[in-house]
Amino acid sequence: MIVVDTHAVIWLTQAQELLSDAASAALVEGRRGGRLAIADITLREIADQVSRGRVTVSSSLGVYLQFIESRFRVLPVDGRIAGRSARFGPSYPKDPADQLIGATAIVHGARLVTKDQGIRGSGEVDCIW
Repeated sequence: MIVVDTHAVIWLTQAQELLSDAASAALVEGRRGGRLAIADITLREIADQVSRGRVTVSSSLGVYLQFIESRFRVLPVDGRIAGRSARFGPSYPKDPADQLIGATAIVHGARLVTKDQGIRGSGEVDCIW
């Protein structure tokens, strides 16, 4: 399974040229195998970005979110993920969404597609970029 960070989901659906070659290859392979997933908090982050006008979509927000849900397996927060999200070291980003996304990848034994240097640089999550 491959967990996809919020910005990579948006770029995949809106601006694929922003994805690295390694990320694009992993996403293509994951899509073929039906192994692409997102943390449930990603839907909230996308809704926030669209509502604030930082991301423009050609449909309504609801239709865009349904489109995302149809393309990715949505992984809910459970006790294991919540607990793991509170145990990152000091170099990991403090943003709760980043912590939940990283913990989701770890708990599910998945790699995370992310450009986020804070996540990648922490060395705590197996990342693709």
